[in-house]
Amino acid sequence: MTPHRGGAPARARQALADERGAGGVTALGTVALGASLVIAVAALGAASVTASQAAGAADLAALAASDARRGITAQEPCALAAETAERNHARVLDCSASPQGSVRVEVEVARVPLPPARAVAVAGPPSVR
Repeated sequence: MTPHRGGAPARARQALADERGAGGVTALGTVALGASLVIAVAALGAASVTASQAAGAADLAALAASDARRGITAQEPCALAAETAERNHARVLDCSASPQGSVRVEVEVARVPLPPARAVAVAGPPSVR
């Protein structure tokens, strides 16, 4: 019997030919994964900024409403809270004043394509001890 000369190397060449382009597909998948991670981190950062903006707007609106409730300004407390929130790119969802003089304000900040961020703040006169 004569040895078959082209057997093993021919199969090896065929196996290598079947693997052509695999590196490109792997690189493309890696780039897509990296881009997805960058987009996810950017979205989380934007959500964090929006939540901070909502918290700041709620605090300022509650403080302004509390001042109006105490008579420091001549406006109605919830109207002043809405005006203050609007200046801070927020919208008042709820505003209520308690008999003790504190004011609770809930605001919402919308930033497309993220869901709106909400925040609640309560402000009132300093307590007497």
